[in-house]
Amino acid sequence: MHSLKVQLRSPRTLANWLIYASIVLGVALLVQLYSLVQSWLFYSVLVGWTAYLIVGIAVAMRRSVAYPLSLVLAALTLAVSLPSPEHYSFGLSIASLTFIAGSILQIGVIVSVTRYLILKRKGLEKLAS
Repeated sequence: MHSLKVQLRSPRTLANWLIYASIVLGVALLVQLYSLVQSWLFYSVLVGWTAYLIVGIAVAMRRSVAYPLSLVLAALTLAVSLPSPEHYSFGLSIASLTFIAGSILQIGVIVSVTRYLILKRKGLEKLAS
């Protein structure tokens, strides 16, 4: 079991840092959105960010449920944000760069967390056999 923990340390650390980076970037997004969008939309994004913060706290507490939840939140974030044409109307600005960075981070969360969960599952299967 110790060997499995060592093998999973690096993939887990990468997934954790991408989740934490999403939370930090979310703060920057909230600051920017406050003056750009209607209040109902701002509060909707704030609720989503709060969910991400809770997942980040669960990650820090090493709760295994946090990883599947982070996948759901990353997928929801992309599903809601990518199809919205207003996200592309900012031109080359801080807001558009934040949007692009956030989308890249969400893809990174999906890839890294999926990799970590697959490696964890394979390692546990090897231990069971």
